[in-house]
Amino acid sequence: MSPSNLLLFAATELLLSMTPGPAVLLVVSQGMRRGFASSRRGAAGILTGNAIYFALSAAGLGALLVASKRVFDVLQIVGAAYLVLLGLKMLVMPSRQVDESSRLRGDSGSFVQGLLTQLANPKAIVFFTALLPQFVDPTQPMTMQFVILGTISIMLELPVLLLYGFAADRGRARYRRHAPLFERLAGACIIAAGAKLAAMRL
Repeated sequence: MSPSNLLLFAATELLLSMTPGPAVLLVVSQGMRRGFASSRRGAAGILTGNAIYFALSAAGLGALLVASKRVFDVLQIVGAAYLVLLGLKMLVMPSRQVDESSRLRGDSGSFVQGLLTQLANPKAIVFFTALLPQFVDPTQPMTMQFVILGTISIMLELPVLLLYGFAADRGRARYRRHAPLFERLAGACIIAAGAKLAAMRL
């Protein structure tokens, strides 16, 4: 894998991670609802989802999944349904602001939301099944290449997600009255992402 290829992958990954999608919208929503600690857990779930995708790609299961249309269609429908349900919850039942003690409690739900959202993320599915193989040299050991690409991906996307979460937490304090509106907007965008996933064809 050439240095120029790695730089191209890093630039592509950075651009994609900075582009608002279901993952970014979820982290922002969590930051607005429960603060930075919650968005950190959501970011950890999102990156865990990415690690799973990298592992599947390294094992060759990503291509097998796409080749098996029936299995892929089932997962696609389930993922789209999850995004739509999550978006509807945010749209019609935005969470009320919680107090400081609630922010400090364990919030494993944020991690699970991040994990499931990323596994159902249409941008992630397209990236790992269509774009990622273009950065892999078939003449070199595949596993190490995926480890290198996965490490670069996590190192670039983590600070981006944390920055979004931190900004949402700061905005939460300043625009407390408008937090439900922001959450509804994020919910509408996540519903749109679910519809996009349902209509996507590889």
